[in-house]
Amino acid sequence: MKITVDANRCSGQGRCYVVSPSLFSSDDEGFCAERGLTRDVPEAEIGAARLAVDSCPEGAISVPE
Repeated sequence: MKITVDANRCSGQGRCYVVSPSLFSSDDEGFCAERGLTRDVPEAEIGAARLAVDSCPEGAISVPE
């Protein structure tokens, strides 16, 4: 599974790194440090990734097809 964080949609709500700290962190300005990236999710972290996708109010985190 891969996840993408859209840098243009992320507004720094911080829910991703609150609900899934093993996958996401904040930068110095409070935005998701992984914005603008597509990355592989380890199998053990798929549940955390789905929770982050569902928790993002801007829909900035997605699972590319």
